[in-house]
Amino acid sequence: MKSSAVDAMDVDQITTSSHLALLYIFVVSPPSYDNPFFPLRKYSSCHSTIMHNTSSYQDELEEVLVKTTTENKSLIIAVVNKAYVEGEKSMLDLFLDSFWLGENTRGLRDHILIAAVDQTSYERCRFLRLHCYKLETDGVDFEEEKLFMTTDYVKMMWRRTEFLGDVVKRGYSFIFTDTDIMWLRNPFSRLNNEAFDLQISTVQFNGTEWSKANRINAGFYMVQSNNKTIALFNSWCARKDNSTGMNEQDVLQSLLQQIDLDLSVRYLDTLYFSGFCEDSRDVRDVVTVHANCCQSISAKLADLTTVIGDWKRFKKNSMNETFTFGWSEHVACKNSWG
Repeated sequence: MKSSAVDAMDVDQITTSSHLALLYIFVVSPPSYDNPFFPLRKYSSCHSTIMHNTSSYQDELEEVLVKTTTENKSLIIAVVNKAYVEGEKSMLDLFLDSFWLGENTRGLRDHILIAAVDQTSYERCRFLRLHCYKLETDGVDFEEEKLFMTTDYVKMMWRRTEFLGDVVKRGYSFIFTDTDIMWLRNPFSRLNNEAFDLQISTVQFNGTEWSKANRINAGFYMVQSNNKTIALFNSWCARKDNSTGMNEQDVLQSLLQQIDLDLSVRYLDTLYFSGFCEDSRDVRDVVTVHANCCQSISAKLADLTTVIGDWKRFKKNSMNETFTFGWSEHVACKNSWG
């Protein structure tokens, strides 16, 4: 009788272990070619049609997206190279500082994905314990600073667009942000997460959020993943090889103005999403400050450091009713074009 009881106990333990093993396979283990209960996904580049694909697998990008995203599959994405992570105080450092100093922005840091286009920037990202993805391009060196509209600059911007198109295709919505943007407040207080397919910042705001005449700034935008935005990235990428003299931002501007993609697009007011091209009119409303209209990284760093100083000065004196605020002049950036 004792032996039978032990045997029965062993059978129960074996059965329980088997159930746990099956549970691990079906729920915990990442999707792979060997697991037929998860579909496969094939990579789509800028040269091919970007579309929803019911087949997917848990590749390296998918793994980091899962770790970075919120519950509703949303995240923040920035792209960096070596030039943006090196130096006593790098652009990436200053970018991350803004999340520490901004209003209600610290928690957003956990949902930032850094796409690094070279080994140095990838290692720096890992050292900072961020969510990192190595965005490689065979035969292209993206390490050094790429000045606006140079050949390598245009190549890097198109590589970025290709990557972001892949993220949209995978079902993730995101805010894309350049790292030369200071996040002074949580932008979700000013962004409508559901009503628009695309919300994009402007170089200069003409006063109407729906006007296609607004000059866009592709350094900051929020995109919802759906069939319409996938079609947008598909059309955007398809024009890569027929856009001589244009960068990816110029092509997107043309798309939004000339072709009806049935998109709901909102052009963001520089009162909230500002830049050096057009400062926010009120520091009490400003959300982000972008070092656009600036030629070099060194100039951007100098003037964005001043922006952080302006922000600290405002925060220190915000309760003083007699305090008057004005942005410091962007001297380094103005001189960078000389």
